[in-house]
Amino acid sequence: MSRTDEPHEDDQQQSSSAETDHPLEWAETPNNRKAESDRRAISKREEKTDARKIVTGESKYTADYAQNYPDLAEAAVLRSEIAHGYVTEIDTSAAEAMDGVHAVITPDSETVPDAVYTSAGQSYPEPSPWDLHVLRRTVRFVGDPIAAVAAENGDIADRAIRTIDVTYDELDAVFDPEDAMKPDAPRIHDPDRVENAQPGADYERNVEAHTEGEIGDVDAAFEEAETREDWVVTETEWETPYQSHCVPEPHTTIAHRDEDNRFHLVTSTQVPYHTRRQLAHLFDVPIRDVRVTKPRIGAGFGSKQSMLIEPITVALMLAADRPVKLEATRREEFYAMRSRRPARIRLRSVVTDEGDIEALDMSAITNSGAYGPHGLTVTGSIATKPLPLYTHTPNIRFEMKAVHTNLPIGGAIRGYGAPQGHFALEGHMDEVAHELGMDPLELRSRNHIQKGDLDTASGVTTNGEHVRRIRSCGLDECIARGKAAIGWDDVKQPDEEHLHRACGVALTAQKSGVAGDELGAAHIKMNEDGSFILQTGAVDIGPGADTAMAQITAEVLGVEPEDVLVQPSDTDISPFDYGAYASSTTYVTGSAVKKAAEDARDQLLEFASRMLDESAEALETRDGAVLSERTGESVTMEEIGYESIYGDELRAQVMGQASFSTDESPPPFGAQFADVTVDEETGEFEIHELVFAVDCGVAINPDLAEGQVDGAMHMSYELATSAGLSFDEDGTPETLGFRDYGMPTTADQPPLESILVETHEPTGPFGAKSVAEIPVNAVPPALSNAIRRAVGVRISELPITAEKIRAKLDEN
Repeated sequence: MSRTDEPHEDDQQQSSSAETDHPLEWAETPNNRKAESDRRAISKREEKTDARKIVTGESKYTADYAQNYPDLAEAAVLRSEIAHGYVTEIDTSAAEAMDGVHAVITPDSETVPDAVYTSAGQSYPEPSPWDLHVLRRTVRFVGDPIAAVAAENGDIADRAIRTIDVTYDELDAVFDPEDAMKPDAPRIHDPDRVENAQPGADYERNVEAHTEGEIGDVDAAFEEAETREDWVVTETEWETPYQSHCVPEPHTTIAHRDEDNRFHLVTSTQVPYHTRRQLAHLFDVPIRDVRVTKPRIGAGFGSKQSMLIEPITVALMLAADRPVKLEATRREEFYAMRSRRPARIRLRSVVTDEGDIEALDMSAITNSGAYGPHGLTVTGSIATKPLPLYTHTPNIRFEMKAVHTNLPIGGAIRGYGAPQGHFALEGHMDEVAHELGMDPLELRSRNHIQKGDLDTASGVTTNGEHVRRIRSCGLDECIARGKAAIGWDDVKQPDEEHLHRACGVALTAQKSGVAGDELGAAHIKMNEDGSFILQTGAVDIGPGADTAMAQITAEVLGVEPEDVLVQPSDTDISPFDYGAYASSTTYVTGSAVKKAAEDARDQLLEFASRMLDESAEALETRDGAVLSERTGESVTMEEIGYESIYGDELRAQVMGQASFSTDESPPPFGAQFADVTVDEETGEFEIHELVFAVDCGVAINPDLAEGQVDGAMHMSYELATSAGLSFDEDGTPETLGFRDYGMPTTADQPPLESILVETHEPTGPFGAKSVAEIPVNAVPPALSNAIRRAVGVRISELPITAEKIRAKLDEN
């Protein structure tokens, strides 16, 4: 069990195999590694291409396209008022008789599909159960859609749904996942009616998915700990709540038939191609007969990685025989769309007196709510994203259960399971440090992952699949710079005796896309004037992905980013892409863009070779031209553009294209610090500053990367201090708007500092990794750890409030 033991022959063979399968060295293209002084478009603080349009109101979102359809009908949805039961009768006669009503649909309507599906916007076949119907006679939470209306305008539609009379046969409901697994609990799903059931599913006990995995021998480590005085066993429990995405733009869809009688949807989605495939399945039409256009999106954060209202909109469009717009209300966003799923996590560890981690035993139960999108994959991520921080640990075990209740549906949300897992793991690490009397930074630095390591922990639930070599890791620098910025060694206590100040820390890791399960493609064409049009299927949901893609293109082609026009996603026009999720856009789509730009660059050089009478190998692209280092002569991009299209010798449009997929998913790393003063008399606390230092490889655009960090820290701060949805004893939601939810405002937000630590990831475009999700993981544990160090009490259930701190102090 000791780290100093000689390796066994089997271990040596596994190590040799790992070196072959996951080598440290990576064959980069010659231009992928650039010194900072040689970068002309990347690593520059380019203005976000749509920034001015957004702040001036010129940007067009889905709802703005309604004016393109003079005969447009507007829609509203009738949702279940009970948490569990059967709809025995629906009387729609009053609604149908109202002036201005064009269509009323119910589960029995001809245009409403009866097929089951999943709302999860994931790859095919979806790793989520098919357990949904478009409209439902069996209702499983307050919010299930029962009927819908399309009318002359939204007011008429709203009035019409209120006239629909629904009769229920109400059933018992269950709202706690541990209660839901009891033998006498109400059964929420009939297993015979669920397709694509997940591993370990047990619908008799309301278990959507159940998996476990182990590295080493965890039980043996705990047994040995019982016989050794120099090994410390620590056990902790943690709980996290629902969290809403709080998107500024609600889910909105416009559906109509085009001139070829195909379905055309303008919709606020993160996954246009997955939505197209799922709609084709539901409505039993060829994929070619579905077109999905993504306009500008007013944020997604994972909420629009689900196909939620598109099927209802299409069914209404068919019934009304006219274009239909459906826009979710703010109330619906809070209870009828998707949320971060609550989790309960237990951790046990064995650590030596010197601070070496010998075993980690982690288990998690999550509340999937009424249906199962993302249940298996999110709950698994509770372990597979944070545990790699301590992948040196020889014995690791994880068990997970995703459980159904009669509450709102969990889904994809920024961090995707990692915030729940980091809260538990990084809080646990501080408890271990406390037990050992060790500085929490020293404990982490002694054990955390390093460059060159083979990360086996990320494969704990997949029998060793998706193991990865760490080829870039800036954690040590993240810790050092964050520590200095927060003033870790210089904390001054307040003069008042009842006030106590301390700093807390939490490390964090994430992924860059889904290893072995991503595809991005790109197409670049050159105009006569030397400008370029870039098309990808990727979705910019606000962070500035289009700007970053333009910068990658410009770096390869030797032009300015403003010379590259990036077109929005449209499944009829854009190349294929899995969509905006899993922090994949810069790493996966960016790699495809770089390859497509290199393809275009090769064509540029061939034309320039003829024009300059030089070999292509002797030429380079720079400053909007192709030039010869030998002679100093050059031709501009505009000259090449006209020559390629109108020239006498050869005419061919310069068009670069490429696809990219990979089994790699390099993790970004970060260190979150929180500086807090706690009032021991009231439990109130003040956060003086939040500092996050992140290794995201090479930042394609530092401004955008820092914006991602600041925004994610705010979202993480919300999870730490004010997130959660409340329900009455019947499961009726009580959180129906921003005021009820208590999202922190700018006046509540403590000062933020983001620090970019540059490393070079050889598998990424110009050395880049992801940055969008990782900062959302760590404010809860860093804040909990700071409070623990300040006043000696541990808050292990989010949100962290003054009342909870005061109660813990009273217990002590």
